[in-house]
Amino acid sequence: MSFATKGLATLLRALDPGAELADRHVWVIQLFEWIRGDQTSTQAAVARIQAFIEAVQRQPEVQARLQAWWETLVQTVDITTLLADFGFAPRTAFISELAERLRRKLLPGTPETTDAAELFPLVAPSRFDAQWMSALEETQVEQLTTLLSASPGRDARRWHYNLMDSLTYCTAQIRATGFAPELRLRMNRSSPHARAFHALPADVEELRTVFFQPVRDETALQAAVMQYRARLDACRQAVNSIYAHLEENGISVGMVFRLRQLRARMLRQRELLEALLSPKPAMAALKLLARRVTIAQESKSIGALISANSTLLSAKMAERSAETGEHYITRNRADYKEMLGMAMGGGAVTALTTLLKFMVVGIGLSAFWSGFWASMAYSGTFVMIQLLHFTLATKQPAMTAPAMAAKLKDIDSDETVTTLEDFVDEVAHLVRSQVAAVFGNVFMVVPAVLLVNTIVQLLLGRPMISHESALHVLASLSLLGPTLLWAAFTGVVLFASSMIAGWVENWFVLHHIGSAMQHNPRFTAVLGAARAARWSVFMREHVSGFASNISLGFMLGLIPAFTGFFGMELELRHVTLSTGQLAAAGASLGLEAFRHAAIWWCIAAIPLIGVLNLGVSFYFAFRLALQAHNVSRLDRARIRAAIWTRWRSHPGSFFVPR
Repeated sequence: MSFATKGLATLLRALDPGAELADRHVWVIQLFEWIRGDQTSTQAAVARIQAFIEAVQRQPEVQARLQAWWETLVQTVDITTLLADFGFAPRTAFISELAERLRRKLLPGTPETTDAAELFPLVAPSRFDAQWMSALEETQVEQLTTLLSASPGRDARRWHYNLMDSLTYCTAQIRATGFAPELRLRMNRSSPHARAFHALPADVEELRTVFFQPVRDETALQAAVMQYRARLDACRQAVNSIYAHLEENGISVGMVFRLRQLRARMLRQRELLEALLSPKPAMAALKLLARRVTIAQESKSIGALISANSTLLSAKMAERSAETGEHYITRNRADYKEMLGMAMGGGAVTALTTLLKFMVVGIGLSAFWSGFWASMAYSGTFVMIQLLHFTLATKQPAMTAPAMAAKLKDIDSDETVTTLEDFVDEVAHLVRSQVAAVFGNVFMVVPAVLLVNTIVQLLLGRPMISHESALHVLASLSLLGPTLLWAAFTGVVLFASSMIAGWVENWFVLHHIGSAMQHNPRFTAVLGAARAARWSVFMREHVSGFASNISLGFMLGLIPAFTGFFGMELELRHVTLSTGQLAAAGASLGLEAFRHAAIWWCIAAIPLIGVLNLGVSFYFAFRLALQAHNVSRLDRARIRAAIWTRWRSHPGSFFVPR
């Protein structure tokens, strides 16, 4: 028979204060399951509580056993960890919390424990428990208190001691985290709050002394409480000063986790202090227990843990991408012409990429080594484009999207209309920039590939690729095949490369690699002080681009090889590379190729590949940036409406600079 189907009379008969530890705890688990019922009605659960109260009141012998059971429970089970530490990681580290959540998901808990933090999730495992607890009336809580305790005054004092112990425990954790080197060194030392963590233990001890005086001095108590709260606020201000230094010093998931834990513990301190000072201890206790039910549910989710602790890291990466992205947005004719020239240079270098790719394929290596050397060719030429200050069009959207989203920080201000208009202007600037970049790449890669093919023809007496390879290129790029699907997937890869770039730049700053290159004795001994300083500045300026280009190159080369091994056959379609390959195929086949439909289907696919490359990578980067800047759904709808209005009124502004 299920616990939920057992009657109240059966539960009351089974109540045995002298039972073994596990059996006593199993009884309260069964009681809560009976209270929950089918979890469809909060009022029904409250009615069952009332039925329990009335049944015990009618049976003095049962009430005596219940009070004895309660006295044994509060003497054997430590509630301090439930009040102070429940929901927090056993160590202030992200990995340890992740491991703890996995353990709780995979391994069952046991009621044979004296730790309330382990027992409570077994007793109240559902969000419904928080709902019916919150629905209890004060009169019912008072009745329950009378039923459970033979000496309410003694239990109230015991409760206050437990709360004070929890405050002391939580204070120690806050102080220890505040002293962690990765946080302490980032606090603003010139702030008057810099040493706030040092005095926390003294403040909580003063509060304890005043609170438990035989004859309490209310004036002294209020002064101690105000001092303690002021110290917590000072600690919070000290923690807030850390965020101002993240741009200079970088950030990590572990650091974000420590910051979130620290802020949450400060909120826990306030919650415990309010319960300690409450004139109604039973209601305060019920409120804390209901909150613990919610915390138990939140602490189960692994996805929520990863999401919550990666949000700030993603935001900082988006901000770093925004800095780079500003350079890719053209706002006037001069910038537009400069972008066009940079894109044409990038298209010319991509012709070399095309040649190297076909050379690697022509060698006939195994899938992995073919992909590896293709990756080296892609990465090398992409880095060359970067160092020559040229542009590869499809790499821009994932960088420019965060720069655009940064314009929306003040969207909730009084100048919302002006902010939206400025943002729509940025959208128009971006679209024009992308049109110029794609046009410059595609316009230049075709004659550059034909030139390379002519040189190869003169030197070797044959075109860059064979007739069979040319036909294979036409078949793979045809609009009738999965080309558009691969183009969209390539947009995801472009976005991923921008995130890798942001992460690597953050890592470079976090670990002070630039400073190490400039001042480390081994570096200066080999390079000299002046050259080491120049290399430090060079790497700080280019590390993001190197990471983006190298990661993109290796993903373009190795993803087809790895997915092909598993039979998935994922391909990538990059608009500039695809245009170069199509030009090489056309050069191999000659003018006769234009009499067949296959090449026209490939030509028709090129602009669509470009749109998908740009659109998908921009979508994911912009979505991440909006989340980083906390732009609401309503504001996003207003943004879409404003862009659509501009498109209908001035469509030319998206393509040609005024």
